[in-house]
This record gives sequence, C-alpha cells and structure tokens, in this order.
Amino acid sequence: WSFRDDRGKTVTTDGTPRNLVAFVGTAAVLHDYGITCKGVFGPTRQKNGRPDPQAGDLDIDRLTVLGNTWGEFNLERYASLNPDLLISSMYVKNQLWYVPEESKDEILQLAPSIGIQVADVSLTEPLRRHAELARALGADLDSAAVKQARKRFDKAAEELRRAAEDAGGLKVMAASGDADLFYVSTPKRSADLRYFRELGVDLVVPEKVDSQGFFQSLSWENAGTYHADLILLDNRTSALSPKDLAAKPTWRKLPAVQAGQVTPWTAEPRFSYAGCAPLLERLAQAIRKARKLD
Repeated sequence: WSFRDDRGKTVTTDGTPRNLVAFVGTAAVLHDYGITCKGVFGPTRQKNGRPDPQAGDLDIDRLTVLGNTWGEFNLERYASLNPDLLISSMYVKNQLWYVPEESKDEILQLAPSIGIQVADVSLTEPLRRHAELARALGADLDSAAVKQARKRFDKAAEELRRAAEDAGGLKVMAASGDADLFYVSTPKRSADLRYFRELGVDLVVPEKVDSQGFFQSLSWENAGTYHADLILLDNRTSALSPKDLAAKPTWRKLPAVQAGQVTPWTAEPRFSYAGCAPLLERLAQAIRKARKLD
C-alpha cells in the first residue's frame, strides 16, 4: 500500500493501514467515506460533554481521544493503539495540524504520517485529496451515499453562485473574536473563503494581515475598520460566540450586527462533500436574506 501526501512524501506500508489515528476533523471526513479511525486528537469534546462541531458525525464515545486542546497529545496512549498511520491537515506547509511541535519527533517515530494541504488552495482541492486518501484506505467512492453528497455539493455551489450574483456586491466579512482582539480573515489563504470568492461572494480583504497571513488582528476599538453587510462569524469553540460578544460595545455597533446579519462560519471545514455542502447552502441562504447596509 502506498500514498503520496501533500508534503511530497510517499508512505508505503505492508497492506492497507487499519489502525488509523487522525486529527479529529480528518477523522470526521474519513467517517463520511466509511473509514474508521481508532484514535483522534484536536477539538473533540466540548466542556458540556457534547461533541465538538469539528467531530462531525463521529461517535466520540467509541474513540480514544489523545488530546482535546492545542498542545495536548498523549504519546503513551497513542503508542498503545499500535498505529499504522497518523493523518492530519496542514494549514502551514509541512506542519501537521495539532501535532505538537515539542513532541512531534517522538510521535512521528511510532508510525508513518500523511499530511493533506488545506490552506493556500481552493476548497475543491482538499475535497479531492481527502477523497483520494479515503479511496486508498478502502472507501467506495461510487457508493450511493458518496454520489449523493457530491451531487448536493455541486448543487449548493451553484446556489451560492446565483445568490452572490443576485446580491449585487453585498459585502461579506469572515471574522472571529476573542477577549482581546477581533480577527478579520483574508480569502487568500483559507480554502473555503477562496472558493466562496471564486463563486462571486464579495469578501472583505484585510490590508494588514498577521505574519502567517490568515487574518488581520484588530483591537476591539478598531472592530469597525472594515464595512460589512453580512458577517461570517467563526463558530469554533475556541472563538467567542455571538452571546459572548454582546458584551463588546464595538461589536454591538457594527452595522451587520445591528441588522441581525450574522451567520455562523465553520472556519475549519470538514473536507468532505457531505461536510461542505451544508456550509455552502447556509451561506447562500444568509446572502439571500441579507440586505446592503449604509
């Protein structure tokens, strides 16, 4: 068995890998294709015990969770799974997402690894690559469920294209907030935002992005730097929710917030057609309902 990953590395094993360990979002993608992982790492369970949104349709009670937050990765528990393969996304070239830098050498000694690039490309590329990996691991891409998911995705993409065209330049901003800063994301690096832009969505492009190039960090006093008619708000558990943000006066003053034109943004998509189709549908619906603001 062999597979060439997006680092340009070819992994070769004796037979198809069975004991799979993956970043939780990647495991959720593989689950959509009928491939099961034994262990996961990354945001899996919320504080209330419910599955994190990134877990998709995974039954997290049946999984070994090696770490739930950034920097957590239980090496001994990982070794106990006798892993055949470790799989993760790559938002930064050659860096496996949620594999801690300080322990990565020990982790990567225990099993071969695969990285799939999910930034600096349009959404259709990681969708294709994850499907290729699933096929290599034994998935049937000709199954009725997979074909139906692809059909739904293609239909949703066309719906979003038409909604964006009919909106006539409605300005959309992808954003995230924490206690100290308001982050405005650029479509240049994020696969989903890049694809939305290709479909005609008029996205805010921040002028001064941070060192890694994904977003511009603004103090809350400057949250109104960019005009937006509709805000795509990061819905990860690491970001503040609309309820939390209500305590920020400058958030409440944003025109889109006052108009009730805020919709969830899955900033780390589940890169399967089943995972991404609803995101396109949700954005198309939000654009249809929104109006241009002064």
